[in-house]
Amino acid sequence: MVRKILVVDDEPVLVETIAYNLEQAGYQVFTAADGTSALQAASREVPDLIILDIMLPEMDGLEVCRLLRRESSTATTPIMMLTAKSDEIDKVVGLEVGADDYVTKPFGRRELLARVRALLRRKDYPPHEAEKSEQETTNEVPRANRELVAGPLRIDLAGRRVNCRGQELELQPKQFELLTYLVRNRGTVLTRDQLLHNVWGYDYAGDTRTVDVHVRWLREKLEEDPANPRLIQTVRGVGYCFRW
Repeated sequence: MVRKILVVDDEPVLVETIAYNLEQAGYQVFTAADGTSALQAASREVPDLIILDIMLPEMDGLEVCRLLRRESSTATTPIMMLTAKSDEIDKVVGLEVGADDYVTKPFGRRELLARVRALLRRKDYPPHEAEKSEQETTNEVPRANRELVAGPLRIDLAGRRVNCRGQELELQPKQFELLTYLVRNRGTVLTRDQLLHNVWGYDYAGDTRTVDVHVRWLREKLEEDPANPRLIQTVRGVGYCFRW
């Protein structure tokens, strides 16, 4: 089945270049030049992935991302944001409003396609699906494969819900996958590159800032004191470890 990708940017030359590279790689491409058109195209075409520029006329990409996440048809659709090299704050905010990844302009064909493949692969095979598929030959799935419990956390793998200290948390898809991976590997120090490979599906060294932003947001939702985290701990110079 041919994958559909929506490209949203108001720079015609850049859109044409991205579309050409994606089509050469076998993807079907739709384009939009502003936020309103992007929302309409996403509703009409239901793409498998959305490439979304932050700087758009009338409605910026951050607001478009927020609105896409509110729609059931695009709530879990992978979103990759395009940012300028100097827009560090926009990168952070983009991930916090629901984007799965970002790529900094200018970027090459190889990086673009690698990130697209990684996002689509994670869409097809999220971390909890590997364990789930092993149980498909039986009618009863063991409780250990339906739920993870670690200290104050209860993670419903099938329902993709997280409860912490009796309160249900709202997590974006990538946040859920990162938390699940950390909890499954509790007590193990995981490097940022390991997390990029196993949660984001990167086959190359990606931007580790992506991991840091997601960890920061998880801490804000999970920790009683995010400035002094007890659950997701930083191992300086290495990465992160979930401890309980």
